[in-house]
Formats: sequence, structure tokens, C-alpha cells
Amino acid sequence: MSDWIDVNAHLHTPFSFSAFRDIDDALDRAAAEKVGVVGINDFYSLDGYGPWAAGCAARGLYPLFNIEFISLNSEDQEAGLRVNDPSNPGRTYLSGKGLAFPAHLPAEGKRILSQVRAASNAQVAQMCGRLNAYLQQVGAGISLDYDTMCKQLTCGLVRERHLAKALRLAVQDRPDAGERYARILGRPLKADLSDVAAIENELRSALLKSGGPAFVPEAPDAFLPMEVVCDWIRSAGGIPTYPFLGDDAQGHFTPFEEDLQHAADTLRRRGIHSVEFIPSRNTAAVLERYSDFLEEEGFIVTFGSEHNTPAMEPLRLHTRGTNALNDRLRAVNYRGACAIAAHQAGLDSPAAAEELIRKTVLV
Repeated sequence: MSDWIDVNAHLHTPFSFSAFRDIDDALDRAAAEKVGVVGINDFYSLDGYGPWAAGCAARGLYPLFNIEFISLNSEDQEAGLRVNDPSNPGRTYLSGKGLAFPAHLPAEGKRILSQVRAASNAQVAQMCGRLNAYLQQVGAGISLDYDTMCKQLTCGLVRERHLAKALRLAVQDRPDAGERYARILGRPLKADLSDVAAIENELRSALLKSGGPAFVPEAPDAFLPMEVVCDWIRSAGGIPTYPFLGDDAQGHFTPFEEDLQHAADTLRRRGIHSVEFIPSRNTAAVLERYSDFLEEEGFIVTFGSEHNTPAMEPLRLHTRGTNALNDRLRAVNYRGACAIAAHQAGLDSPAAAEELIRKTVLV
């Protein structure tokens, strides 16, 4: 029997968008599944750190304090290079791992965080206006109030998924819900009326994504330069981390990620020495090959599940097809978590962090 503590180092909460009802829900599920190290990883927000820390302490879990941004690399954009956004050249998701808690941000760091949150909210507010115009056009008999949605469904940061959820809530309890969805979509709903996650995903895809009647493109300055994001993460005490997409369902990789050695060299040149994966996207073979290579290249490697969609999945990680992580991959994830915990706690080695984790974790 292996001695690894299970880790989920990337979990979104309602402070951005999440499958979880609240932070207690997330941590209760982690404890029930015996996932002992858990990393909060919201978009553009540190607001969940206090409840996350308190909830972990109450349950014998070890907390990691993380954040996520969408950045833009002008070099890759000019080259037409798709990085870890498969549709938009140059657009690059970045996480910060092991930020300081309690948070300490310089004034400029607070200004930047406020700027990106405001840009995200403004985009969704415009989408809400376009969605209401479309709903009126098709005679849906429904109108969404942006301020009410923000108050009832968000913790301050508004995402397009909140808009899809608000629309689903406005329709779901009506006796003619199926007919309303058909009117809104211009075709019968594909999802079962009892599958709320599938309904929200279908509404988002049809109405809010590119080509949809309520789609609003991001403003040209909505994404911070990659260098600015990395500097912000460091100023908050964290480790800039590149989230790999890995192989998609057809076995394809983005051009940036398919040449693994070149990707590793480029990340190092950009001052990024930590990477992460969402294993449910990948086959075990690819995850093993990529994580082994990157560990040997000196990168910190961690895994997580995100949970940033309406669908509730297990917190205990699995590769594509619900195959549980084998001990080899669990060990990679645990070593990475120990390295991040050492940085976060100001310890001199991952071994010292492991000792602290084992004293903390009770599940």
C-alpha cells in the first residue's frame, strides 16, 4: 500500500464560479474522499482564502493558496501560436501557486486585481444586455436583472457561466420549460430537463460563446501581458505556474505543447518553473510522459480538477475515462504539493513541508 497523501491542487470556489455550493461543500467533499491537500485556485480573487484556511483547519486538511489569470503573450500572438487556449493564439492561462496567507499585496497589485475583475464583470454585464434583447426578440417572456444575478449567484466576480445559470434558473420551474428552451435555442433542448449542468453548458455554448447572439468579445486590454501577471504572482508571494492542456479527446496537442522540450525551454526562459495538469483531460500515458519529463527538467508538477463548471465530479483525481491516478502519478502530485507548501510556509525544503503536512492532515 502506498503512503502518498492525495492532493487536489486546483479547485475553484463560488468566489469565481464553481460546482460547489460554497467552500464548506468543497471541503466536506474533500474530507469525505480523503483528499488531504487542497488548493483554492479562483480567477482574479483572494477573497476565499480566509474561509478556505478556517475550513481546512476544522477538517484536518492542508490548504494551498493559489490564483488564476488569463494573460496574453504578444510574441506568441504575433506568431499565431496557440498555447493553452486552443482557439486564441497568444492567450495564456497562468496560475499562481503558494501565495502568501494572510495576503499581502502592494498598492499596484491591488489596482491590477481590481482592473481585471472590473473588465470581466463589464463584459458579462454587456452580455446580459444582449441576452435580454435576444430573449425579447424570440418572445421568451424572460428578462434577467444583472444586479440581482450578481447579488444572488456571485461573490463579486461575474463570469459568463453565472449568466447561463441565471437563465436556466429563470426557466427551469416553469410548466412550459421545454417549450421555452426551444424558443430560446431555436431548436429543442438536447439536454435532459433534469440535468442542470448539461442545460447550463448548452445555453452557454449556444448563446454566450463566439457566434452566439449574446456574445461580447473581450476588450483588447482585457488580458494583462504575461510578464505583468508573473510579476503580480511573485509580488503576492506565489510561484508562476503554467497549466498544460495536454492531449485532447482526439489525441491532439496545441502547437506550443506538442514539442515538450521546446515548451520547457520557453517556460524557463520566461521565468516559469512550475506546471500543472487537469488529469481528467488527459490519458494516463500522456500524463505520465509529460509529468515525468517536466519533473526531470526541474519543474514543480501538480494536478487538480478545477470544478469550474456546473458538473459535480469527484475531488479524488482521475485521468480521462474516470481511471484513478496510479501511484506513480499520485507521487508526482504529492511531491509537487510539498514543494509548493514549502514555498508557501517559508520552509527550507519540501521534506520539511511534508512533515508539516503529515502533522496537519487527519483524513
